[in-house]
Amino acid sequence: MATLIEYLSYPFVRNALIVAVLIAFCSSLMGVTLVLKRMSYIGDGLSHVAFGALAVASVLKVTNNMLIILPVTVVCAVILLSAGKNRLIKGDAAIAMLSVGALAFGYLLLNLFSVSSNLAGDVCSTLFGSQSILTLNPTDVYISLVLSIVVVIVFIVFYNRIFAVTFDETFAKASGVNVSFYNILIAVIIAVIIVLAMNLVGSLLISALVIFPAMASMRVFKSFKAVTIASCVFSVFCALLGIMIAIIAGTPVGATIVACDAVLFLVFCGIGALRPS
Repeated sequence: MATLIEYLSYPFVRNALIVAVLIAFCSSLMGVTLVLKRMSYIGDGLSHVAFGALAVASVLKVTNNMLIILPVTVVCAVILLSAGKNRLIKGDAAIAMLSVGALAFGYLLLNLFSVSSNLAGDVCSTLFGSQSILTLNPTDVYISLVLSIVVVIVFIVFYNRIFAVTFDETFAKASGVNVSFYNILIAVIIAVIIVLAMNLVGSLLISALVIFPAMASMRVFKSFKAVTIASCVFSVFCALLGIMIAIIAGTPVGATIVACDAVLFLVFCGIGALRPS
């Protein structure tokens, strides 16, 4: 406890905890919707797209890589949603093609136009997360805060519409809801979350922040609202626990957080199995 209190006195640790909580909260907020709509894999696909965009930003030596990563990821999210309704290219195939292509393209660019003497280390850190979450400056924190607030406000304002589209698109469309618009809105929000989460857990582990909290909460709770709230609590707790363990033990931040998610998921599965039907 004394060690934790000592670490919390450092501004960079407080910044990391703030951003981790914001990212975890937003990821779990939309995770329930993605799982119920069977769109969980879109997070993984967009994370690979974000990696490709990051490679482009690095090669172009853009100071604020968010200016390239965010627009590219948002556009690809909309493209993935549109392709999912295409009879020639099904949704899962479109995600696989775009994610693998972006991953390969990004790695190829980094090899051809190397901007670092430790390419393997940089790529590994980007894919699996690194200690970069512990070196955030105040600007990064403010950007994360603003984007997180926007995500939360959009979710609250359009909660009823998102709920309707999540459970029954056909009925929602018959009720006058613009299903296409809200699907695109969901995709855009997920793209924003993916970009935010890259510093926390890396490109390859982002989908864990979306899937584990939602799946764990569904083992215990039944209503959409209860599952969403429990998912947020689950995700924030795991983010705080994981980042604290990583700071003290010196383990990779992203992998530690995801490991906490996985362990707590098993605990929730056990609780769900013991509960009477």
